[in-house]
Amino acid sequence: MRVLNLEAIAAAPAADDPYRHFVGAAVLKPDAVPGLLADFPDIKQPGFYPVTDLTVRGTFADLIADMNEPAFSQVLGEKLGLELASKPRLITIRKWSAASDGRIHTDSLSKIATTLIYLNEQWADNGGGRLRVLRGPKDFEDYTKEINPVVGSMFGFRRAENSWHGHLPFAGERKVVQITWLIDDSKVAHKTRTAKWTRWLKRLNPFSA
Repeated sequence: MRVLNLEAIAAAPAADDPYRHFVGAAVLKPDAVPGLLADFPDIKQPGFYPVTDLTVRGTFADLIADMNEPAFSQVLGEKLGLELASKPRLITIRKWSAASDGRIHTDSLSKIATTLIYLNEQWADNGGGRLRVLRGPKDFEDYTKEINPVVGSMFGFRRAENSWHGHLPFAGERKVVQITWLIDDSKVAHKTRTAKWTRWLKRLNPFSA
């Protein structure tokens, strides 16, 4: 692994309340962090961008290579109680959040599991933009964990009917790399098209969902 610390990921405790998930810290090698911040893609608009639509370079390209390694999927699968190494993956990148992002949801049926790696140097303590592990679909205050999205923080979960998560409104820079394992290859193409369509709508109306 060039950038990821698999030992730190493997050591992160998993929980089953209210659904299978884990929160990791220091999952990035310290000497790689300056390069990751410097090489983060120069994205101008809110939304998740498939990595295939971006030019990645330097240490950030090393991070993407690490995330595509079978060993990474194996460790995440063991953490979440799933076989992920053989499943198709979709990696997407976000640099900016809109105030309408972060609404409570469970993820679509096409997703098996998702992991987020955060790359923000610091974060405010007012709750905005901090992902919450929620017990239900209506109340942001009914949560079991809140993830501080600073450099090296990681959140992973197994998609389920009750895998509610989201964050209080935040508009501004919020750097995160997301990897999702999907049920089959056709869903990768579908999710890529959907991401492009959603970004186009947001350019027309930045206050849309």
